Amino acid sequence: MATHASASEDAPAPSWLRWLPGLAVLRSYQAAWLPKDLAAGLVLTTMLVPVGIAYAEASGVPGVYGLYATIIPLLAYALFGPSRILVLGPDSALAAPILAVVLSVSDGDPMRAVAAASLMAIVAGLFCIVMGLLRLGFITELLSKPIRYGYMNGIALTVLVSQLPKLFAVSIDDAGPLTELWQLGRAVFLGETNWYSFAVGAATLALILLLKRYERVPGILIAVILATLAVSLFQLDSQGVKVLGEIPQGLPKFALPWLSNADLVKIALGGCAVALIAFADTSVLSRTYAARTNTRVDPNQEMVGLGVANLAAGFFQGFPISSSASRTPVAEAAGSRTQLTGVVGALAVAGLLVAAPNLLRYLPNSALAAVVIAAAIGLFEFKDLRRIYRIQQWEFWLSMACFAGVAVFGAIPGICLAVVLAVIEFLWDGWRPHFAVLGRVPNLRGYHDLKRYPNAALIDGLVLFRWDAPLFFANAELFQQRLMEAVDASPTPVRRVVVAAEPVTSVDVTSADMLRELSRSLAQRGAALHFAEMKDPVRDKLKRFELTEVFGDDRFHPTVGSAVDSYLESAGGRHPGD
Repeated sequence: MATHASASEDAPAPSWLRWLPGLAVLRSYQAAWLPKDLAAGLVLTTMLVPVGIAYAEASGVPGVYGLYATIIPLLAYALFGPSRILVLGPDSALAAPILAVVLSVSDGDPMRAVAAASLMAIVAGLFCIVMGLLRLGFITELLSKPIRYGYMNGIALTVLVSQLPKLFAVSIDDAGPLTELWQLGRAVFLGETNWYSFAVGAATLALILLLKRYERVPGILIAVILATLAVSLFQLDSQGVKVLGEIPQGLPKFALPWLSNADLVKIALGGCAVALIAFADTSVLSRTYAARTNTRVDPNQEMVGLGVANLAAGFFQGFPISSSASRTPVAEAAGSRTQLTGVVGALAVAGLLVAAPNLLRYLPNSALAAVVIAAAIGLFEFKDLRRIYRIQQWEFWLSMACFAGVAVFGAIPGICLAVVLAVIEFLWDGWRPHFAVLGRVPNLRGYHDLKRYPNAALIDGLVLFRWDAPLFFANAELFQQRLMEAVDASPTPVRRVVVAAEPVTSVDVTSADMLRELSRSLAQRGAALHFAEMKDPVRDKLKRFELTEVFGDDRFHPTVGSAVDSYLESAGGRHPGD
């Protein structure tokens, strides 16, 4: 594994260079790194070409635009991206949401498809840049691991199913994974399959999966070259095997994409969706390699770097891109030291387009489908889901619901469902939190939950109540209900209620008004409401919510123990067991 220089070893840099990490690396670049970066860049190129073309086809645009979406983003990220090792480009996880939008707005016109995909890249880029500048790089952490698994499993299924018709060389309507599988099965049963195409694609897929275990072997390149040679030597294109054909010679050009009579809202939503997916993948991969290379990566700058790369792709005939979990390890294994590896790879791909574009003429579509299917298989997550099922079944079924949403309704509605489920999951934990009535346990310091220690002793006239969550509008009424139930269940008339408030990290207006009403209700019963271990920011909020006239300073205690001592002193009682 390559060992990278840590950030602490870099020379001091002007503050503005933090927005251009590539230049900061260049200032401290060591000559010994150059041969390794050059070699790694050339090795990386062997994957960039077939994968770029394959993911373009999977995204609903002509294959050459996958190369355009490889060259420009790599150059942009080399300047603005904070990770020294990350490789960006077309990605299988984005193929399904891009395809869903492109098919719905392009009307079968390849140029409209390119324009729609480029617009999505611009939207995704602007979204990421704005979020990065606002320092909102944490937003992708709002999706829990089970929900991410469910969404990515759904995406993997969608991508895989979308490529099966190309593998069998049949034409079906785009109608969602389940319907597409039914149509494919019917087409195969009716004998519409081109078995030459299937043989080439299946052999390519088998070889890719077989060689995948050997990290230093360019399995995808070997499989694609062999498939291309087979088609060319045996003239399989004359037997109905569809090939890439001639691709335009030259480099991508600057263009302002636009579509007339198109659903721009759908394009904008699709762009935001792929931005979230891309950043979620990129942030995880970036943090993983930062930990392995003993460096630190700013997630907000990562969002800016990803955004600039997408923006550049959109203005140069590309489509939305992300980091790559398959190409990044190739660069690392080849000895990559800095972002220069990506620059070398981009220039090599550009050289191919300028000098020898016809090398790809006989590249079979079924082989490209096999490349995407192999990547989709790698997206599935089963092992950790089995662990989640064993330790927390409701989160497993949450993941399954998200998976079903993507599989039935598609990628774009699926991510909306994932966000909704994440919000529900978050609110549920706070809506119905754990609570406890506390008592004194012999030979055990402190005060503890009566449910766990049924023999714990209560203090006459005192209820110790703990609420293990923030207080907000969704649980305020439940808090009041549970506390009053504890008061009603007390074996002696209650004179004071102490809320052990250390777990309460926040209050809002609704819960503050509830506390005012609760204090009034308890006072009518002859009891006073006190608090122990309340955090200063929460207490400051109570003051701001004008509760100072309700709760004086004597109602707040630094610890539960001091709150009990204060009560016993005023009531003339004693600790249980004393």
